[in-house]
Amino acid sequence: SLHDALPILDYYNHNLDTSPAHYAQVVTTRSYQDRLDTLSAVRQAGIKVCCGGIIGLGEQQADRASLIAELVKLQPESVPINSLVPVPGTPLADSEPIDPFDFVRVIAVARITMPKSFVRLSAGREAMSDEMQAMCFFAGANSIFYCDKLLTTTNAGTNRDLDLFDKLGLRAI
Repeated sequence: SLHDALPILDYYNHNLDTSPAHYAQVVTTRSYQDRLDTLSAVRQAGIKVCCGGIIGLGEQQADRASLIAELVKLQPESVPINSLVPVPGTPLADSEPIDPFDFVRVIAVARITMPKSFVRLSAGREAMSDEMQAMCFFAGANSIFYCDKLLTTTNAGTNRDLDLFDKLGLRAI
């Protein structure tokens, strides 16, 4: 039947991006509650949730903690933690890079607070050193998005990923 031939949607990605308090500073097209409502509808439809945030949007440490607290309430199956990739011509193009230790702390807190989730080291990996990525894995990241491009920005190349996994003794499942 036609129904049997249709692909099945397993996961729906819809990031919160940042904390409720900082959200209006970076997003003006929808409200934080709109995001939460969408995620609720996804969950009610029986679809797994992929939901995380972007670190480096000018937020404070309290905003990062608040983002994690919101994610804990949702208990997404997949939690992508992105490092902002400044794109020329956008309002955040001149953003300062996030301190690597601050980024690793976010990964560690996500792992501790959401032990059943896949914590995904996501956008921004292209600019991360192998050592920083290794620290993220040791802090609890247990997944990456493996490809050459993530929506609009480039990603760490697949050969680089394979070389890093080999150095760290990691293997794909």
